[in-house]
Amino acid sequence: MKILHTADLHLGHRFIELSQQEEQQAFLDWLVQYVDNQKIDLLLISGDVFDTPHPSNATTRMYYKFLIDIHRTHCKKVVITAGNHDAASTINAPKEILEMLDIYVVGKAPSSEAINEEVFSITVEDEEVIVAAVPFLRDQDIRKAMAGQQFEEIGDKYKKALIEHYDAVAEYCQSINTNQVPVIAMGHLFSIGGSTSTSDSERNVYVGGLGDIGSDDFSTVFDYVALGHLHRCQKIDKEHIRYSGSPYVLSFSEVHHDKKVIVLHLEDKQIKEIEEVAVPTFRNISVVRGNLEECLEALEQIPSTTDTLKPWVEVVVKTENNNYTLSSAINEKAETLPLEVLKVSLSRSKKEKKISREMSLQEVKELKVEDAFQLLCEQQDIDLQSRSDLNDAFLEIYRSIQE
Repeated sequence: MKILHTADLHLGHRFIELSQQEEQQAFLDWLVQYVDNQKIDLLLISGDVFDTPHPSNATTRMYYKFLIDIHRTHCKKVVITAGNHDAASTINAPKEILEMLDIYVVGKAPSSEAINEEVFSITVEDEEVIVAAVPFLRDQDIRKAMAGQQFEEIGDKYKKALIEHYDAVAEYCQSINTNQVPVIAMGHLFSIGGSTSTSDSERNVYVGGLGDIGSDDFSTVFDYVALGHLHRCQKIDKEHIRYSGSPYVLSFSEVHHDKKVIVLHLEDKQIKEIEEVAVPTFRNISVVRGNLEECLEALEQIPSTTDTLKPWVEVVVKTENNNYTLSSAINEKAETLPLEVLKVSLSRSKKEKKISREMSLQEVKELKVEDAFQLLCEQQDIDLQSRSDLNDAFLEIYRSIQE
């Protein structure tokens, strides 16, 4: 049996107010072809199918057409869970109809008495796997609220409830696993140790770090944990706990991510191989940095072919002062090239950007946390371009305390 794990499609997403429908449709078409050519038996989508709780008619049509196209391939089984961007009602609305096509959706966690509703025994020919399709777990769905609780108590109780939910699911899976087949858990959450970006779509889903769980919090019953929410393909401490990442770039902060899907190869009731498969780039999205001359030259070097979508670019111009005429020069150059510059920003030199006592209160208030961190690193002569681990660590800490 071959199983494909993906997540964070964010169908309907707008990239700085521009629709990404073209590259999203291109990915869905590629996925349908890949699933059929590679004889994938089961498709898992771990949350954030849509970018908003109430997607447009065009977006929902794209989603349903994709499901029909998948059903017509070699793959006859699909399991889909809701993420924090999805409305449970939107995911669950066609539940009964989709089940007739062997497509199983879980938009909301069931009650503890009905935990079986998010567990599916999937059989393809003579091979079987058990899937615990756990959706994004909202606080009100799994934690009993009590008056007078402090914030820390709420966080502790929610994390406890989250772990207990997965433990209950694991216990049920174990009780029905009479044939000792692999058990796969799905989830849409932030797991401690994962690398984040600054994408709004990837914001920490739990206020103040509530619900952040580690790899050791997942039951050993699970042979693989198929996670969604973080947009970078990665494993969390252990080989079998993984985020597939989003299959395409959703913000300029993700331009250096390698976009992938994950394929599990099962044989003799065991997961024999976990394979990361690169997703083709359907639109070149990039960031160029330097002084004006360097940026203009870099724009000319951006590849563009007739069989791909027009590249989108962010330009960061290094300057000694706030010379806003630079934006006009960049945009004029872009008009002569087969690309679109979506964002132009100015990056002042260390001397000009240095945080000092002379900064006005208003300037301090307007300074973003990420910018303050970057300025501090520059003062310490730390190159964040070569220290992505340091930047990821900062972003993880920042995400855990924001909101």
